[in-house]
Amino acid sequence: MIIILFGYAFTPAHRVTHTRLETKLEEGHKSLQNQINGLRNLILGGFAVVFAGIFSLIGFVIWDRRSAISPVINKTREIEKQERLILKAMREYALKEPKMSEVLKSLGLL
Repeated sequence: MIIILFGYAFTPAHRVTHTRLETKLEEGHKSLQNQINGLRNLILGGFAVVFAGIFSLIGFVIWDRRSAISPVINKTREIEKQERLILKAMREYALKEPKMSEVLKSLGLL
């Protein structure tokens, strides 16, 4: 049976060829879709690795800053404690020495 469409005659051989081409085209499309999915997964994996690295670096920086600052905080507390003790000793001494009392009053420490 010959079918005439748009002025062109299609024979059964044309149908077989057309069916084969459709099958190959569908297989190629599936293969291309698989490659695209593989590339998408690869890109998402790459982004995941980059973001994990960034967050790890941020965590390390925060940890490093805290560990570097803690000795400074401890030393500052120690110095403040010594300062309070020295001021206490000077005020007690000023109770016995009027000159010391005048000096501390002039500096606003008494």
